[in-house]
Amino acid sequence: MLGISVYLNQASDERLEAYIRKMRAAGFRGIFTSLHIPEDDPGQYADRLRALGTLAATNEMELTADISPASLGHLGLTFKTADRLLDWGVTGLRVDYGISEEETAALSHRMTVALNASTLTGETIQRLKKCGLRLSAAEAWHNFYPRPETGLGVNDFTERNRWLQSEGLKVMAFVPGDGDRRGPLYKGLPTLEDHRDRTSFSSYLDLLDSGCVDHIYIGDPSMSERSLEQFSCHAGGTFLLSAVPAFPDAQAALPGSDHTNRQDAARDVIRSAESRLYGNAGDRPVDPANTSERPFGSVTIDNSLYGRYQGELQITKRDLPEDEKVNVIGRITEDDRPVLRHIKGGDAFRIRMEGGPQA
Repeated sequence: MLGISVYLNQASDERLEAYIRKMRAAGFRGIFTSLHIPEDDPGQYADRLRALGTLAATNEMELTADISPASLGHLGLTFKTADRLLDWGVTGLRVDYGISEEETAALSHRMTVALNASTLTGETIQRLKKCGLRLSAAEAWHNFYPRPETGLGVNDFTERNRWLQSEGLKVMAFVPGDGDRRGPLYKGLPTLEDHRDRTSFSSYLDLLDSGCVDHIYIGDPSMSERSLEQFSCHAGGTFLLSAVPAFPDAQAALPGSDHTNRQDAARDVIRSAESRLYGNAGDRPVDPANTSERPFGSVTIDNSLYGRYQGELQITKRDLPEDEKVNVIGRITEDDRPVLRHIKGGDAFRIRMEGGPQA
C-alpha cells in the first residue's frame, strides 16, 4: 500500500483537502500522522486529529497515528481507551513505548497495531502472541530519520524485513518527499540513508522491487508534481522518464515517446521494441550525427551505418564508448537515472524531452 504523511501543524483547510483527494486519485490509500513531535502544539491535537480522521474516512483511506502515553493524555485517553479513536477516523496506532504487551495484544483486536520494526525481537513477538496478539492486525513499521547520516543501511534493512515477514508481519518504510520538506532540518524523512537526496518515485521503486516492504509511505508533507505524475503513470503500467536534449532539435529526432523494453532485456541498454520501424520506413533515414560517448542514461538512435538496426532507440544502463553508428540525442535526467535499473524486459516507458541542450 502507498501512503502519505500529514502532520498536525497543518491546518485542515481546502488545500489539505485537495491534496488528500489528489493523492487518493493517484493510488495512495494510507495516511500517517504523529502525535509526539516536539515542534507541534499538543493543544491542537484533538481538533486537528478529528478533522484529519474525517478527511481520511471521506476519502476511504486508512489513518495511522504515531502515539505515546503523553500524547494520548492530551486527547484525554490512555492505551486502555485508545480504541475510541476509531470514532475519529483513526484506523491504526503506531506504538513503541509506554504500553504493555497485554495492552498491545488487546488493542490488536480492535484496530491495526504498528510495532517498531527496528527494535522487535523474536522473544517479544512470541510474548505478544502468547498474550493473544491478532497477527493479521499487527504490522512492523520503520522510523524515518530526519538527521543526515542516521538513516538505515540497505543490507541490514533487507535482512530484518525478511525476518519480520517470516514472522507473519507486514513491513512499512518511508521514502522522502521531494516537494515541501518537514522541519526543523528540512533534509528529508527517509528510512534508508541512500534515499535522502533521491526523488520520492525512484526511492519507492527501490523498496517495491526489494520484495520485503509491504507498505511505502512518503515521510515528508508533500512530493513534487513531477513525482506524482510518475506515480500515476506507473500505476497505469508505464515508467515516465525526463531527458535533456543533446541538441536543439533533438525532440524531432526522438521516434515517438511511448516505448516498450524488449522482452529479451539487454545487459547494457534498454532497447525500444517499436523504434526500429522508424528508421526502416524508407522516408526517414537516420543520418550519422552527434556520435559521441554514451554515459549512463544516454538516449541514442542507431543510424544508417548500422544497417537493419537503423532507427533503434536505446537508453544506456552503463557508460559506453562513442560509436560512429550510434547517434546520441539526449540523456535521462540525474533524478530519473536511478529509475532505469527498475525497467525490466517487457516494461513500457515514456521519454519526455525537457529543457535545453546539455552544456
